[in-house]
Amino acid sequence: MATISLKASVDKKSNRVVFVESDELFVDILFSFLTMPVGTIIHLISNLSPTNGIVCMNNLYKSVENIDVKYFRTEACKDMLLHPHNSAAAYCKSLELKIDGLDTLSFFSCESSGCSNYEYKLLSHYKNLYCGCGRPMSRILSLSCRAPSNSGSDERNRGVFVKGLAQFVVSDYFQVMPASISASIALLTKLGVMDTSNIEERIFDIGVTEVLELLERSLVSRTPLTEVLLARNEVPELRNEDSLQRISLMHEILEHQSERNGETSVRLVVCKSKKVVCYAEASKDFVDLLFSFLTIPLGYLMNEKHGGKSKGCIHRLYDSVIDLDAMKYLKSDDIKEILLNPKIAPGSGYKNQPLGVKEAVDNQQYYYDRGIIRTESKNPHGSTLPLLTIMDPKSPFKEDTEGDGFLLDPAMFTVSDDLVVTPISPVSELSLLEKLKIPFNDIYVCEVQVGREEASRLLAASFVSESALTDTFIRKMPKDAFISDVLKE
Repeated sequence: MATISLKASVDKKSNRVVFVESDELFVDILFSFLTMPVGTIIHLISNLSPTNGIVCMNNLYKSVENIDVKYFRTEACKDMLLHPHNSAAAYCKSLELKIDGLDTLSFFSCESSGCSNYEYKLLSHYKNLYCGCGRPMSRILSLSCRAPSNSGSDERNRGVFVKGLAQFVVSDYFQVMPASISASIALLTKLGVMDTSNIEERIFDIGVTEVLELLERSLVSRTPLTEVLLARNEVPELRNEDSLQRISLMHEILEHQSERNGETSVRLVVCKSKKVVCYAEASKDFVDLLFSFLTIPLGYLMNEKHGGKSKGCIHRLYDSVIDLDAMKYLKSDDIKEILLNPKIAPGSGYKNQPLGVKEAVDNQQYYYDRGIIRTESKNPHGSTLPLLTIMDPKSPFKEDTEGDGFLLDPAMFTVSDDLVVTPISPVSELSLLEKLKIPFNDIYVCEVQVGREEASRLLAASFVSESALTDTFIRKMPKDAFISDVLKE
């Protein structure tokens, strides 16, 4: 099993990692966290320990798992939410440790090779789709050659995101800096370590399990290296009071914007006395927005325009990329852009998505050649190859619905305050009110509009809060909300 060796400076007195020194191998893995879709992160850390995870995002993920596939526009819609592709997968496949076992560079074609050669000539990035001929797109194809232009086996070109031969120090709270004595002393001083006799040098070999633990801790803790390397498992839970600061920060950034593109509405059932959302009744448009959060890369959330902070220290990693000199330490300015403004994978977006998150575009043309895919129009023997058309995974081939979301109309859903989504059921809603011990005369219905500002607040709340609907709509109630009592006097 592959491992990476880290040299660490440990404060013996406080039993804490001050920093580790590393070459590009470890730093590349840390930076890859920013490219990972939230759904992938939830999947990976949930497998690590079922009790861990980000409460609301974890609930969204489980909701997709539990909702019958009949509510989705295609079977692939459910799969792409549970196993979202990484738009930087071509880079991440070159990492020293493979964190995500899924091969997001897989391609699928019609089970009939003749169809790929002469008839519909379709190609899919996702399984569980059906060809225009009616057969399943179940044949796995391999790409003859695909690698990022910055990859290479030479030591000087070994890195994925950062340059080979570069040396870094990584603090306990994931600040990445070029290695220097000044950086080391600054970290020691910040922790109040003045006596070097308390500092011990230790070597740690880490594998995929430890990397996943670091990913998990970075979302909820400010000391991930100490907790993982020294086995101090003191992971704090996310709390609502922490979320309010984050959401208000992001609200201040967006409150002067008037963009209402992709606006939808949602009906909230609110407890008057407690001033909390009991649940929401929502159409597919609102649930499409919620489920789309699973496809969004972590780096997008860390951008200050979209929330910018977490209770843990993952935002420190993001800030480190900002501070690093791209010309000196990163492979290119394009790499810096991939890390700071990652896009969702091709096919993951949909029209009128309120957040307006950008979707990566695959401009590469693919050609079919007897069970493999080529990016050249001719095979090595000089024969002209058929050009393949990439399918929209959210649209059945014979339906002209390209660009729609993940779910089918006219389905309606109940959404709890902590973002558990279920098909609407009045009986279950009444049971929920009973469980919350809220009488009928203590509730009202609130119809609210959801545009870009509200969607951004909801995205931030779903990442740091256990009561996302309340934190988004009640504590920052839109001025144009229409309120009507459920029980008329």
